[in-house]
Amino acid sequence: MTELRTTLVQADLRWEDPKANCQMLDGLLHETHATDLIVLPEMFATGFTMNSRAMAEPMAESYTVEWMREQAQRSQAVVTGSVAILDQGSCFNRLIWAQPNGELIWYDKRHLFRMGGEHERYGIGSERRIVELCGFRILLTVCYDLRFPVWLRNVEDEYDVMLCVANWPAARRHPWRTLLQARAIENLCYVIGVNRVGEDAKGLHYSGDSMLIDYKGEALIDEPRDMPFMRTGTLGLESLREFRSKFPAWMDADRFTLEP
Repeated sequence: MTELRTTLVQADLRWEDPKANCQMLDGLLHETHATDLIVLPEMFATGFTMNSRAMAEPMAESYTVEWMREQAQRSQAVVTGSVAILDQGSCFNRLIWAQPNGELIWYDKRHLFRMGGEHERYGIGSERRIVELCGFRILLTVCYDLRFPVWLRNVEDEYDVMLCVANWPAARRHPWRTLLQARAIENLCYVIGVNRVGEDAKGLHYSGDSMLIDYKGEALIDEPRDMPFMRTGTLGLESLREFRSKFPAWMDADRFTLEP
């Protein structure tokens, strides 16, 4: 049986302090074992900062990215989460996929949160990114991407899991939870959603609500809000394929193309 053991890390982040956040997460991650994938929140090193020019780390010399590499090698699991990155003169909200062998894959956030001014501080991503792990094909997304189903559409069952890391405020808790479930149902896929808790320097409160959801929209992990936690759940590929075979709604989906 093909399985993917996934660890959700819901944390209370320190504001604009990568070293403090990495040290805090060190203590949590040293407790992990028997997992294939460790998922951290969006901008886990800084919080959702718009101080991009001061806080974005050069990709080639990033303290946080190197820390992710070390954690992946130590745990022998992929470590993922987004980081404010400076690359070729532009800042990006970049989801890093750090593998145990030291190799990196990344996805730059496509939909930038206009209401927070993110579109004025970071460059827009241009490509979808699907990665493979333990036989699963995983679509990488970041926070506000969740609101745009065309970008996330699972055309011809091209992915099995949608992963979304976030800094999603408690004031919009209901849309976060609803959209995670909706994306699972409409795309016949598992959904991994990891959010933060606590309060940031702008006074925004985050309730967490990190979830692991199956292809029917049912929660496999759904922890109490407002609390840091780390939980591991297991996804099964055979059960997903069997469900898609018995309920092939994807075959009736409307065809379309995305414009650049």
